[in-house]
Amino acid sequence: MEAIDQWKEQLNYWWHQGIEFLNQIPPAQLYAAVAVLLLTTFLLISIGLIKCTKSNTIVLTGLNGSGKTVLFYQLRDGSSHQGTVTSMEPNEGTFILHSETTKKNKMKPVHIVDVPGHSRLRPKLDEFLPQAAGIVFVVDALEFLPNCRAASEYLYDILTKGSVVRKKIPLLILCNKTDKVTAHTKEFIRKQLEKEIDKLRSSRSAISAADIANEFTLGVSGEAFSFSHCHNKVTIAEASGLTGEISQLEQFIREHVKP
Repeated sequence: MEAIDQWKEQLNYWWHQGIEFLNQIPPAQLYAAVAVLLLTTFLLISIGLIKCTKSNTIVLTGLNGSGKTVLFYQLRDGSSHQGTVTSMEPNEGTFILHSETTKKNKMKPVHIVDVPGHSRLRPKLDEFLPQAAGIVFVVDALEFLPNCRAASEYLYDILTKGSVVRKKIPLLILCNKTDKVTAHTKEFIRKQLEKEIDKLRSSRSAISAADIANEFTLGVSGEAFSFSHCHNKVTIAEASGLTGEISQLEQFIREHVKP
């Protein structure tokens, strides 16, 4: 009891000392100190909330006819939608991946946006990129060579966008329709895209002063272009929307939108 009484006396002493100290501080300085303390606390809480609230948006994009919309439906409800599905408006939905609907653990819904590949509709992509946790650039592995130049130009534009570079948004090049015998391999597609982008890099750097569409440059000066030189992480995978083989796509999604 004697020890407790001593502690009480000590705490009482400190309390009165603190009151006396505060009384010596001019009111204006005291109010300013309290305001700074409250503002700092508010900012720390806000930063914590922002970090906790990570984006769950995955953007599907690529040339028209590459199979983006089929992949969207496969992710959503496991349907193949046989034949060509052409989108003139973005397909958008927030859902648990179809392959995860039978899992007992609670899964985080994913916000999937399928952006039309038509050149006139590509500006819509800019609406979704700032909130993207990942980008899936879909390539038609069956009809790749005739579309290689166009695909490379579109991919170049995405990789040099400020919203992608500054946030280092990861990008997956998804080679679709690989179930077909005559489809090109992902390694062949990767090498061809790198070669075409290297050519684009050289030609566009010559007019970079007038090129307002591309905010950043690609690659390392004096070296042949490689996706490993990009500001953000770029990987490549295979899929088949028609047969439902989209495991590598789902793996990419869950890598960046945690369940």
